[in-house]
Formats: sequence, C-alpha cells, structure tokens
Amino acid sequence: MTRQLRVFFYVQHLLGIGHLARASRIASALAVDGFDVTVVTGGTPVPGFPASDLKHVALPPVVAGDKGFSGLADETGQPVDDEFKERRRDMLLDSFRTCDPDVVIFEAFPFGRRQMRFELMPLLDLIEASNPRPLVATSLRDILQERNKPGRAEEMLELVQAHFDLVLVHGDPAFARLEETFPYAREIADKVAYTGLVAGSAPALPRERFDVLVSAGGGAVGKELIGAGLEAAKLLPQELKWCLVTGPNLPQADYDAFESAAPGNVNLFRFRQDFASLLSGARLSVSQAGYNTVCDIIRAGCASLLIPFTAGGETEQSTRAARLEKLGLAGVLPENDITPARLARDVETQLARAKPAMPPLDLEGAAQTAAILREWLLKAPVRPSRSA
Repeated sequence: MTRQLRVFFYVQHLLGIGHLARASRIASALAVDGFDVTVVTGGTPVPGFPASDLKHVALPPVVAGDKGFSGLADETGQPVDDEFKERRRDMLLDSFRTCDPDVVIFEAFPFGRRQMRFELMPLLDLIEASNPRPLVATSLRDILQERNKPGRAEEMLELVQAHFDLVLVHGDPAFARLEETFPYAREIADKVAYTGLVAGSAPALPRERFDVLVSAGGGAVGKELIGAGLEAAKLLPQELKWCLVTGPNLPQADYDAFESAAPGNVNLFRFRQDFASLLSGARLSVSQAGYNTVCDIIRAGCASLLIPFTAGGETEQSTRAARLEKLGLAGVLPENDITPARLARDVETQLARAKPAMPPLDLEGAAQTAAILREWLLKAPVRPSRSA
C-alpha cells in the first residue's frame, strides 16, 4: 500500500487572521486530496483554524508589535527576547524532523514574514541538508505588498532561486498577475503556478438575512470600522437590519461597549461560523479589502463597500479594492475618511445600486493547489540533498 504523502505547512499570522484562514482552507483541501498534513502555526490561537481533523503544531505565539509590523511581541504584548526565539526555532526544527515531509509549504515567506527569519532560515538549512530533500513551495496571495526599502525585492528573488521549487500564487491571472506587484517575477517564471483564488465552498442558504453586514476580519485593527458602523446605523432608516461582526481579536472591553450602545436594529457578534452564508443573504457587505473577505464576497455575489487597511504603509488592500471598483464590483471608502456620516452616505449609495454581476473568476484555488503539488511531485519524486 502506497503511503500518504506528507505536507509540512508553516503559517504565521501577526495581526489579522487572513493568512491563517487561507492556509487552513488549503490545508483542509490537501487532506481531502489524501495528503497527510501537519500545520504549524505561530500566532495567537483562533477557534476553528486550522480544522480540528488536521495535525497541528502550535509554536509559542507571537504577534505584531504594532500596526506597522515593526517588531514581535508575545501574547501579553511584551517584546520577545533571544531565548524565546531560540525556543520557537528548536520546536519548529524538531517538528520538521518528526514529520519527515515530502512537501514543505511556507505561507508568505520569503515574500513576507521577514520578521521570522530567525527560525525560517535555520529551517531552510535543515531542509537543504535532508536526503531526500522535500519539495519546497511558497504560498502567496495574488497581490503583494509594495516594498520600498532598497534590496528587499532582490533578497526575495535570491531566496526563491536558492531554496524554493515552486511559487504557488493563489489568484486568477485574469484579475492580478505576480509581475504586477513583484518586479522579478519573470526571473522565476518557471517556478510560478497560479492556483485560482482560495475561496470557501458555495455557501448554504442563510438562516438570517441582513441589509448591511459589517465585518472587521480578525478584529485586531477593526475597532474604528465597527464603531463607525454602529453610529451609521443610527443615522439611516431604522427599518434597515444590520449585522456587525467584530472579529475574535477585538478587546473584550471594546466589545462590551459596542454591545451596550447598539440600537435595536443592530445585531453584534464577535464571530459567525456561517459568515459566508450571511454574505449570500445580505444586500451589502461593508468590510476591509482583505483577500479572504473579498473571495467570500465574490463567491456570494454580494454588493460591497470596501475600506482598505493602509496603516504602516500597507498597499495590498488598496490595490485589490481599486481593481474591484474599476470592475464595478465594489465601492471604496478610504480608511482615513471613515466617519459615521460618510459611512452612512456611502452605505445608502451602495444600497441604491443594482446588484453587481460577478466575473467568472477561478475560485477553486484550494483544491487546485493539491492537484498542482501532486503534479510537481510526479515530476521529481526524489530530490537529493543540495548539500550532499
């Protein structure tokens, strides 16, 4: 009997939960396809991610020191020291040895997560010394963050050329191509494979229907959006039914304050497992422009008002939102312009528009990732150690 192919999947979320949610969808699809998957996470725990039927190694959690991702902190907000980093590194390397994988997937790295080089460079060294050496892939969203610091793009290129066999771009090239946000994409074109967007499955019929569904992703940076949504609901006709989903990372004190201030036509939740279903029954989604939320919106065919996250010089969400606006699929409200009055006005405008016709984008990226990995493993089932 042929053994299952083993996958070692590293994902580190630092602020929101988007990276973790996308990686979890991919990991579950790999398991459905017959891979034996171990997911290694390094952020604060999020219920339901990864799925409970997957093998899971939870490293001591770290989070972003601030919205600009300028440092690492532990769960209590204290900066991490060298001893903490060494403990994480050793645990990661031991987990790799235990798994003995056929495939290693790095979520975002080396195109992101540079803060984690203290453990990822030793892992790459260990991989290169392995014999047989596992297939090494990076898992990327379709639009990358612009890099303004000199030498960063060249550093990414060098790492991909030295250590990675495959660059999995989780997007539809009809919507966004890697070369549009990474200047050296042509130099690694032979490693690039587009998987399609990693959207969830078609949602079930909604158990509840709302006119306006406001969501803040993980909730770590969504306080302003939820607060503005709460006040905007008071400015518009009370017949409109609102649902506000704060995200699991919103501090409890803030959640309690919002709950006590919510009018009768506003339903407040920290998390909704049936979020995708709620989208399919909503007249309008109001959210940031993160990858996973946008995928869910497109899958549900829901009208949307997007408020791109731009703190710390982030550009990825703005780029995505602008493309969707150009296609007539969304309205865009700049993050700096959020006030209850402006939000109420834009919600009213979007509700008055006809429901958008969704383009035929490929949304099956999770399942297609599994198919692509199998194809690449068949090309080179045994990869000798590069250090041999």
